[in-house]
Amino acid sequence: MFKKILIANRGEIACRVIKTARKMGIQTVAVYSDADRNALHVSMADEAIHIGPPPANQSYIVIDKIMAAIKESGAEAVHPGYGFLSENPKFAEALEKAGVAFIGPPAKSIEAMGDKITSKKIAQEAGVSTVPGYMGLIGDAEEAVKISQEIGYPVMIKASAGGGGKGMRIAWNDTEAREGFQSSKNEAANSFGDDRIFIEKFVTQPRHIEIQVLCDKHGNGVYLHERECSIQRRNQKVVEEAPSPFLDEATRKAMGEQAVALAKAVGYASAGTVEFIVDGARNFYFLEMNTRLQVEHPVTELITGVDLVEQMIRVANGEALPFKQEDLTINGWAIENRLYAEDPYRNFLPSIGRLSRYRPPVEGDTETGGIVRNDTGVYEGGEISMYYDPMIAKLCTWAPTRAQAIEEMRVALDTFEVEGIGHNLPFVAAVMDHPRFVSGAITTAFIAEEYPDGFSGVELPREALVRVAAAAAAMHRVTEIRRSRISGRMNNHERHVGTDWVVTLQGQEFPVAMTADRAGADVTIEGKTLRIESDWTPGDPLARLTVGGALLVLKVGKRTQGFRLRFRGADLQVTIRTPRQAELARLMPEKLPPDTSKFLLCPMPGLIVKVNVAAGDEVQEGQALCTVEAMKMENILRAERKGIVKKVNASAGDSLAVDEVIMEFE
Repeated sequence: MFKKILIANRGEIACRVIKTARKMGIQTVAVYSDADRNALHVSMADEAIHIGPPPANQSYIVIDKIMAAIKESGAEAVHPGYGFLSENPKFAEALEKAGVAFIGPPAKSIEAMGDKITSKKIAQEAGVSTVPGYMGLIGDAEEAVKISQEIGYPVMIKASAGGGGKGMRIAWNDTEAREGFQSSKNEAANSFGDDRIFIEKFVTQPRHIEIQVLCDKHGNGVYLHERECSIQRRNQKVVEEAPSPFLDEATRKAMGEQAVALAKAVGYASAGTVEFIVDGARNFYFLEMNTRLQVEHPVTELITGVDLVEQMIRVANGEALPFKQEDLTINGWAIENRLYAEDPYRNFLPSIGRLSRYRPPVEGDTETGGIVRNDTGVYEGGEISMYYDPMIAKLCTWAPTRAQAIEEMRVALDTFEVEGIGHNLPFVAAVMDHPRFVSGAITTAFIAEEYPDGFSGVELPREALVRVAAAAAAMHRVTEIRRSRISGRMNNHERHVGTDWVVTLQGQEFPVAMTADRAGADVTIEGKTLRIESDWTPGDPLARLTVGGALLVLKVGKRTQGFRLRFRGADLQVTIRTPRQAELARLMPEKLPPDTSKFLLCPMPGLIVKVNVAAGDEVQEGQALCTVEAMKMENILRAERKGIVKKVNASAGDSLAVDEVIMEFE
């Protein structure tokens, strides 16, 4: 077995590989850019080597720099993680030439299947059903428009060497095809060092279901069942689960056998994923093969008990697979939510900054018979950089059934504390409660259909509001008692704490009456009495309460006359007043936010790539005004209505903070 391996990656996947290597008694070497000098993967590894400036194309994807680090460290093997150099055949060839083992498939397999254009041709030749598209290289935007017209809109514009949602655009007309081609080309060049683009038909109402395969160097191959990855935003997976709630055993077997046959056809040896589009009648079509470890691999590990990273290392070391297909059964259900550094209230635009608080839920077995796992690459006090992918953690739960796994996830999300940056925890919490997700009736259009105007928060059902209001009243009582006991404040006599309150949240008022004892409180609200017990003390940012016999987990913040409570994706400004105070508060005028309708504000910290208009120009609704790049993604900002540009405050190359004024309108 290898004594030392180098991980040619960063973030959570580097940390993930280090954990398995440590379990196997293998020493690890991390590489890092200037931006990652204090990163978690650097501190976790046995040694670390600096490889250059923050941009990936000057550090993590420069083969010569990685090879130099291998030579310096004396590493015998390299795990590439995902992204970066993981699907670069030149890197695999360079390792082979240097006598260093690649913990991944042979270079010829990467070349055959890692390139999306080539893989589709091979799949077609092998008789695999594929989505209609143009497999040749596309020279310019006008050619892209012509090809799109021939295929028929809508089309998917994709980077040939792409992955992780980078370099992908859906175009519904000529204008979007023209713009999408250029943006995809730019993103592909920046992310992968390869700007080749291809176009295929975009299948509406599809499910994205993928098969995990594992092959060794002795001709053995198995599939570890499927993952449902249909909940996506901007072609980036957000929620994954295993198994799929849609497949039957016959379809699962057919997809699995086809995936293994395809892998064997190209001499595959390692872990890999064959992705399919599946329609409503369970017809499936080959989409692509990812010749690497997938981001969502933990859910497969949770339902099979197989450590995929360990198997990749053993295969690279020449070992045969220790199991056969019949040994790989499905045990329970697993769900993964990706935690992204992006603001769901700003159309999911990237967010950067310092994690002033980062407290994931406790990993391991839960009191209710489930499992919590959190793969992460950050820590409290660390910085979220603008240079890399915005995913900072993958929260996973397992339970015997899908319904139980969802409930375990709900509690885990409620427990996950993240402060200092915008993040998508409220959004994924909302998805976990959405009736369509709960029923399993999902497609890749789920987010676009259910959140067509973006995410503006969660409106909790009245039953949930009642429970939260009752809990808030009990917490307020504890706070008031604490305040009354402040030394010298009341001449050492406990101030009387009232029993009648009015709790206001989400625009609704809930009168409550309360009686308390040493163990808890009985809160009467809307004609019923709820028993509330908790060991919460004022100042704790997380409250675990039992309300009417059921668990309630709240994130707690301070505010005048109440709390800021976050629960199940809702961000609640809770006010607790006496009945008289509530009566007077109803007479107070509402404060309106400032009018910013005549300004184009930068929606995220980022780099201005292009400004399309100048002062004095008349713009139409939907017209592109400028392009902002952040976290390897280009975002085109468009005019919300017809108007005239009064002043342009930024130009290409400028780095702007969130809400900085890019331009003003008359």
